[in-house]
Amino acid sequence: MHVVVIGAGEVGTSIAASLASDHEVVVVDVDPDRAEQLKYELDVLTIAGDGTSSEIQSAAEVDRADMVIACTDDDQTNLVACGTAKTLGDGFTIARVKSTDFLRTWQGNEGAFGVDFMVCTDLLTAENIVRVIGLPAAVDVDPFAGGLVQMAEFEIAAGSPVAEQTVSEADRFESLTFVGLFRDGEMTIPRGDTDIAVGDRAVVIGSPESVQSFATDVAPETTPDRADEIVVVGGSEIGYQTARLLEERDFKPRLIERDADRARWLAENLPNTVVMEHDATDTEFLSREHVDEADIVVTALRSDEKNLLISVLAKRLGVDRVIAVVDSPDYVTVFEEIGIDIAINPRTVTAEEITRFTYESVAENIAVLENDQAEVLELELTEGCGLVGRPISEVVAESEVRFVIGAITRDHRLVTPRGDTVLQAGDHVILLVESESVGEIASMA
Repeated sequence: MHVVVIGAGEVGTSIAASLASDHEVVVVDVDPDRAEQLKYELDVLTIAGDGTSSEIQSAAEVDRADMVIACTDDDQTNLVACGTAKTLGDGFTIARVKSTDFLRTWQGNEGAFGVDFMVCTDLLTAENIVRVIGLPAAVDVDPFAGGLVQMAEFEIAAGSPVAEQTVSEADRFESLTFVGLFRDGEMTIPRGDTDIAVGDRAVVIGSPESVQSFATDVAPETTPDRADEIVVVGGSEIGYQTARLLEERDFKPRLIERDADRARWLAENLPNTVVMEHDATDTEFLSREHVDEADIVVTALRSDEKNLLISVLAKRLGVDRVIAVVDSPDYVTVFEEIGIDIAINPRTVTAEEITRFTYESVAENIAVLENDQAEVLELELTEGCGLVGRPISEVVAESEVRFVIGAITRDHRLVTPRGDTVLQAGDHVILLVESESVGEIASMA
């Protein structure tokens, strides 16, 4: 592929480094020194200039690009760059944004701004935080369909409520589907009467809420429940989105925000969150509000130094798990070395998401399971393809490929698949298939 990356910051550099060995990559950056440096670091073609300029984009041969990735630190620059790219060619455009307003506008009208795929850094980071909070017992978790669907893999421990049950007995959640069971390294496509044994690894696909409920069932001792105390420090967009997503999972977090106006806004927009207006570095306040008794503390201030200070304070006060947002990738190791449980860097999360997306030649999204035995794919069904217009039971019965459809999203809504569900053009289908049959199933979409 001919790929044009606009922006040579941490995100752009990471993406370019991942793609350089297999693709023809051109990096555009406004800083000529940075462009020159990257040319030798990655052995890619670099162009110094404004990535929104049609002249610069023409020099980067955007007109023949398969993909244009705009990932500077400025939302407007990225959107304009994608819009310009669309006027010069028909390459697939990806924009990185921080603003959820832009994301909502784009989701309401896909293709808006000339963007084919939008990655919202702050929301993506919050989703990662909530995933880490909610599913500590999972050995693998991947989001699909823009976060509407989750795939999770759990090892069934002795004493688990679902051990020695059949799949139909364990499947007590409306929007959850068992799609795979691994036992002694061998994969089974589960049926309703399939037994679940201790040591099995169960793969489920469903809404984040249903996967959360299943995790509580599988591992009640390690999975946080609604009574657990979660404190979010900092009412930044990441802090707000984290609290909002926790509310969606029926948690009732507390959030500490120093700025009075922001605290008021947060209180008005987070009905199930207790918002405390105060300086979170005040140890007396933390003790008085019993933050030391919290099960989980998330530090999401805009300053790495303050996040580090509060994370250390929280650990010293006795908080079980501390998750810190770390803006500088260089500090991630520092946080972890001093005992902070998890450090999440928004730029790394964004770069990984975009890079993973670019790898997908046959599917919208991919997760590889158990030493490449099976893959979970997200396929967008096209008009006239072999799956459209037919009920799932008929498609599965007539196919020689072993696969299970775990979830469908239609117009950004989750549809729980049943045997009589008729597939439609435009559906995003999330399915598990044996790795050797990926090409065959993808060609049917």
